[in-house]
Amino acid sequence: MPVVPSNAVRVFFYGSFINSRVLENAGVEPRQLEVARLPGFDLRIEPLANLVRSERHAVYGVLCQVTHGELDALYHQDWVGTYLPEAVLVETLDGKKAPALCYFAPSPKVAPASDEYVDRIADAARDYGFPDWYLQRVDGFRSRVRQRADGET
Repeated sequence: MPVVPSNAVRVFFYGSFINSRVLENAGVEPRQLEVARLPGFDLRIEPLANLVRSERHAVYGVLCQVTHGELDALYHQDWVGTYLPEAVLVETLDGKKAPALCYFAPSPKVAPASDEYVDRIADAARDYGFPDWYLQRVDGFRSRVRQRADGET
C-alpha cells in the first residue's frame, strides 16, 4: 500500500477519475482507496460526469487520499473544464461516514456523452463491484442506449 503523504487530502471521485488508467495518465497515485457512496446526489454524464442534488438518489464512487498537487494536475487537464471542490460526507461500504472533498462543475455544458467516456466509468464501476442498479444507471448515458430509448436506430 502506498505511503500517504502528510499533505494528502481525502477525496471522493465519481466520474472517469474512478478509473485507475485515467488517474495514472495524469500522474496521480491514489492512496487508501475504497468504494463509497454519496447519498443525496444523482449522477449526470452530459458529456462529462457531474452531480446534482437529489434526496432520492445516491452516487457510487471511490474514496481515496491524494495530494493537492495531484488534484491540480487532474482538474487542470484541458478536457476536464471547471470543477470546484465542496466538502461532502460519504458512506463507506462498511457503514462508516467519512468527510471528503468532491468536485462539482458549477455550470456544465450539457451534451451527449461519448460511449468511450461512459466506458471509462462503467468498466471501473464493474471492477469495483458497484450495485447492478447503479451500473444500469451509468450504462444509460451511452449514446446507443439513448437512441434506442428515443426510438432511433
